[in-house]
This record gives sequence, structure tokens and C-alpha cells, in this order.
Amino acid sequence: MQCPFCHHHEFKVTDSRIAADINAIKRRRECLNCKSRFTTFETIDLSIQVKKRNGTYEDFQQEKLLKGLDAACRHSKISHDQVRSLVYRITADLAERQIREISSQELGDIVMNYLNHLDVVAYIRFACVYKRFKNIDDLVLAIEAIQSKDKLSSDQKKDKDYDVQKG
Repeated sequence: MQCPFCHHHEFKVTDSRIAADINAIKRRRECLNCKSRFTTFETIDLSIQVKKRNGTYEDFQQEKLLKGLDAACRHSKISHDQVRSLVYRITADLAERQIREISSQELGDIVMNYLNHLDVVAYIRFACVYKRFKNIDDLVLAIEAIQSKDKLSSDQKKDKDYDVQKG
């Protein structure tokens, strides 16, 4: 690394903080030559290979995941900051698993699980691209599956409420 102002290679760190919102360490540095100050961010180098449907591999890219989620969450109750936080959470989950390879299907399932808990419309939008629905029937089946899960959890909640009142 070098100073962005004078290109000198020696500097000191004056402050370090965790930037949790972007899953990085923020460091304030001072050049020992020109005394200019600048900020750097240290992030995890997540070298995971994503196995695509056609059998090819590509590097996991946070930016690509961010774009896909932004598109799915546009005009929903999920803000861009929440999308960014979700991407960092997924990235951290993958890093914790210490895996070197993940299928695009498994990655899509992880994303859909998060979206299903945040916003059903964003979930359906993402599913339309991820699952590659061929016709309207596939979409209707996906929506019905969500509705039946909602009904089941609602019925279970009613049963618990009844048991509490009864007992």
C-alpha cells in the first residue's frame, strides 16, 4: 500500500475501528512523508467458488448479490441499507462455514430463506429469476406454497394461544 497523495510506502495507523455495517475494519492512516491522512477499509477476502447451473465456476461476488437483491427489493419495504446489511450477513455466514465451493442453487436457497422472513413480495420477485419460472402456473404454485406456510404458522399460533388460555 502507498500514500494516495505522495505515493510513499511508510505510514502509521492513527485509529482503528470495526465498521460492522460493511463487515470491515476501518483504519485512519497518516503518511510519514507528507503527513496527509487517509482512510482504508480491510474486508474479508472471501474466495468461494460458485458452481453455476451449467457446471462452470465463478468467484463469489458480493456486488453481484447486492444487485440481484436490490432488484428484488425495489419498491418494497426493504431499504437499500437493509439489502446491503443482508448481503454482508450472507457473506459472513459463508465465511463462517469455511467452505471453498457452493452451488448457485444452495446460495439462492440461502437468499430466499432470508427474503421469505423479510418481505414476501421481494421473495417472489427473487424467486421468479432464481427459479426461472416457465409459466404462470409455476408462479401460482410458489405463491400458494407461501400462503399455506403462512396459514400453517397462523394456525399453530392460534393453537398455542388456545393452550395458554386453557391451561
